[in-house]
Amino acid sequence: IQFLFLPAVVYTYSLHLPPAVFLIAFLMLFAIYWGTLRTRVPLYLSSRKVWNALESLLPPVQSGKTFSFMDLGCGLGGVLCHLAKSRPDGQFQGIEAAPLPFALAWLRIKLGGYKNCRICYGNIWSSDLSRHDVVFAYLSPAPMERLWAKVTQEMRPGTLFISNTFNVPSHPSPQAYTVGDLHQSTLHIWEMPASSGM
Repeated sequence: IQFLFLPAVVYTYSLHLPPAVFLIAFLMLFAIYWGTLRTRVPLYLSSRKVWNALESLLPPVQSGKTFSFMDLGCGLGGVLCHLAKSRPDGQFQGIEAAPLPFALAWLRIKLGGYKNCRICYGNIWSSDLSRHDVVFAYLSPAPMERLWAKVTQEMRPGTLFISNTFNVPSHPSPQAYTVGDLHQSTLHIWEMPASSGM
């Protein structure tokens, strides 16, 4: 990026673009990343291979039974839409704090007609994890200890917490599954014990 920055500036200057273009670009970036300084969680997008791996970790299909999945910081809603389509027996929920990704995910879900899927605008710390059988997060190293405390306090025994790429330093995952995508993503998997005194 640094190598290309100066040539990009020179080239952009030569285009004689109106100032409004730069204002719009700034506002769009602000709408995507405005919370990053506060949360220290940038926008990361899970790969399609991660979506497929998550599908294999969902509870098995049981006649007349449903399950609940939560995506903390769901970005553009790719995980939710993929899983909602492949597993109509599940209820899928996401929460997103960045305005533009939230709006795009909300549109994606509405226009896609995903009846078993919904997204909320807000912060992950206000979400109730006790109602969900599987909780998924793709955040950053910064909030993982705090998130682990929330997970162990709220999630029920036997439910799964899955983190893409980022482990919990004080409680490394007992299971890890490396996905063969471009980033060699690793899914860290914890099953909540009968007693959460971990």
